[in-house]
Amino acid sequence: MNTLRHLMIALVALVLIAALVFLYDKTQAVDLRERNDIAAQLDTLREIDSRWDIDVLRERSEIDPNRLAPPSRTATARKALASLNALLPNSDSAALREGLGELGKAILEKANVVEKYKAESAAAKIALHATLSGAAALGGQLGAPPSADARQRELAQAVTQLVAAVEQYYWLGKAAAPMSLQMAAREVQERAADAGEQAREQAAAMDGAIQELLRRKPAEEDLFNKVSSLSSGPRLDRMTFSFNRELVVTLQEKELFRVYLLAYAAALLIGVGYLGVRLKGANESLERRVIERTHELSEALRHLKESEAQLIQSEKMSSLGQMVAGVAHEINTPLAYVKNSLGSVHDRLPQILAAVEHSEKLLALLRTGKSNPDALNKQYAYTAALLAKLKQERVLTELGGLVRDGLYGIGEMAEIVGNLKDFSRLDRSKVASFNLNDGLTSSLGLARHMLKEVKVTRLLGEIPAITCAPSQINQVFLNLITNAAQALPPAGGEITLTTRPDNDGVAVEVADNGKGIAPEVLPKIFDPFFTTKEIGKGTGLGLSISYKIVQQHGGRLEVASEAGKGTRFTLWLPAKPPDEAGLDA
Repeated sequence: MNTLRHLMIALVALVLIAALVFLYDKTQAVDLRERNDIAAQLDTLREIDSRWDIDVLRERSEIDPNRLAPPSRTATARKALASLNALLPNSDSAALREGLGELGKAILEKANVVEKYKAESAAAKIALHATLSGAAALGGQLGAPPSADARQRELAQAVTQLVAAVEQYYWLGKAAAPMSLQMAAREVQERAADAGEQAREQAAAMDGAIQELLRRKPAEEDLFNKVSSLSSGPRLDRMTFSFNRELVVTLQEKELFRVYLLAYAAALLIGVGYLGVRLKGANESLERRVIERTHELSEALRHLKESEAQLIQSEKMSSLGQMVAGVAHEINTPLAYVKNSLGSVHDRLPQILAAVEHSEKLLALLRTGKSNPDALNKQYAYTAALLAKLKQERVLTELGGLVRDGLYGIGEMAEIVGNLKDFSRLDRSKVASFNLNDGLTSSLGLARHMLKEVKVTRLLGEIPAITCAPSQINQVFLNLITNAAQALPPAGGEITLTTRPDNDGVAVEVADNGKGIAPEVLPKIFDPFFTTKEIGKGTGLGLSISYKIVQQHGGRLEVASEAGKGTRFTLWLPAKPPDEAGLDA
């Protein structure tokens, strides 16, 4: 009997010890060094991916072939991928194991496409500059308009039209018809055939450069579109999010088992209380270990909060990158419009200068009073013919229209740049007196590329200026307008913006007639990392960040939605934030 009892006690003690060892093992600290190394390599790849996008945009917007080319980042990307592959065998991250192969292919594919795009862009710029230089050299071989014969003037006019066609084709690419450029080049060759051997050789060299441009520019456009459609960025965001989410789950599991361990330790203390002093040393040792594990988990949670702050900053930079891409797209159209107007004005100026010059000659003959009547009549007839031609072709009226069109295009660009300037303080929190109507107008300007097919109704009331951080409030407006635009149907979408005074503050409503939000989802939309968008199209931080910004200002952000009918966000901000808001002055 005693033997059986001793065996039962030993078995119970063994079970208790096994449970304690299991819980203790579950509370072991996570090795963050390896995870930090992986996170650092992912951040490096994200930085390289963003830099590639910036390099492509710079290559597209700058035309100087002799400028310093951006560095090749392919080697750095390969090194980062090699480091991740080296860390993979010792990592327990399922997201890394499952997604690293496809991510590596996407990164290397983008590196290859970017390098090809740089090469095609450089070749197109060289062809453009060769054409323009050849046109300038050919124009220098011709005499001044008054002294040039008819063939030289026709050749000079053909060269001017060719330069305009080349510049239009380079900036508009596939949007411009290459046939007009080929016809202009053929016209120059035909005119140069009678202008001497040197002119024919120069025209032939220009034609070769134009053919090179016609071959390179479509390839450059195709590669630019391919870079825009590559999925390396969303894959990186998805992997980073999944990797950080795994760490959150692991730490939560550690925290839960720590609670279990504490509860189990308390139960053991109660159960073995009769042992008293004999177990005092063991109890103190256990408590010390629990405190150490608690400290380790607290440090891990602190690191997790730092990672969350970095992720929020990454979300801000992603929004800024999309905004800049939209502004670049919007400003390209009026820029080409202004260039075409100025080119047409340039083509008409020789006619006006010729008319002015011959008018001055006629006045000089009239002032002398002793001129040969035949010379006077001849000069008068020639001058009258020039003026009649200007009047018949309505040159001055056309120039006035071109100038107005150019000023209109410049006004469009000034408006876009002004909106960008108002929003460019995204990384600053300067507190100032601010009218929310101005912030909504600026945000609409930046989101214009998303609202081309959307009806926007503005019901902006007379509201007082409030004290706030304008850049942060603009960020909230842009996030709400972007979410509303993305929720709209393909046709018939409408966004309504309303502002009104409300008690001691201002209320702003952003309503849409989109698909709405399901009732079971509505309570979660302000939670960090919660999103209903497809993977790679949203991080779930936009509304969470907006909610925190409004809270810091002492305001409220509320939502009302009905599935299938639309959503309305209501933002209320006080005239002056509370002292405990902690906004930077």
